[in-house]
Amino acid sequence: MSEKEKIARRIARAGLCSRREAEKLVEAGRVVVNGQRVETPAMRVAVTDKVAVDGKELAAKEPAQLWRYHKPAGLVTTNSDEKGRMTIFDTFPADFPRVMTVGRLDMNTEGLLLLTNDGDLARYMELPDTGWTRRYRVRVFGQVDEAALQGLKRGIEIDGIKYKSIKAELDEKQQGRNAWLSVALTEGKNREIRKVMEALGLQVNRLIRIAYGPFQLGNLDKGVIEEVSKKALRSAISKNLADKIL
Repeated sequence: MSEKEKIARRIARAGLCSRREAEKLVEAGRVVVNGQRVETPAMRVAVTDKVAVDGKELAAKEPAQLWRYHKPAGLVTTNSDEKGRMTIFDTFPADFPRVMTVGRLDMNTEGLLLLTNDGDLARYMELPDTGWTRRYRVRVFGQVDEAALQGLKRGIEIDGIKYKSIKAELDEKQQGRNAWLSVALTEGKNREIRKVMEALGLQVNRLIRIAYGPFQLGNLDKGVIEEVSKKALRSAISKNLADKIL
């Protein structure tokens, strides 16, 4: 008997969306298995089951792919935006495959954003247990207190939210009211760097992600998408996952 998996995982593995988004599709009544509408995200399906979303059958599972993308400031990372703002997907080539982002960058943040067609890969890269460090260059306005930056290594609590250890260093001696910092963290909560810097009396006026785990922004030009080689991807992830998705 073939091994079964939850319907949301099957949809995510097909690269249609994340597991969480797939669960919402099920709850909205938009998913059908073998001609029957799915009632609960807890349903499990076999590889032989025919799954359709919005009347369109899921394509056969493609090997996982990963792309580096240099996100410009001013774009949102959702598939659609209720405020009508332009998304990163609006700028992609028409023939670019359907992908999901590995985590997100807020509208005014630029730099490295990873894209994948595989839900399992996205989840692996996002999990705190994977332990990947996100690295940023941050321009702040205000007087930098280097002792306060060092104190971030112990973590910080802001408005009841606890942020884990953050490594933050002044890139060079501050001149004037703007300064560049190098910041590294492993958690990446919503608007974490902006909130933490604000708690130190600093206003972030430019935020660039330069690395996500082993993957670097490098000299990739703004708006450019470049596929990561299978060799580099395999060496970056666990062997069990690589054997399963590549």
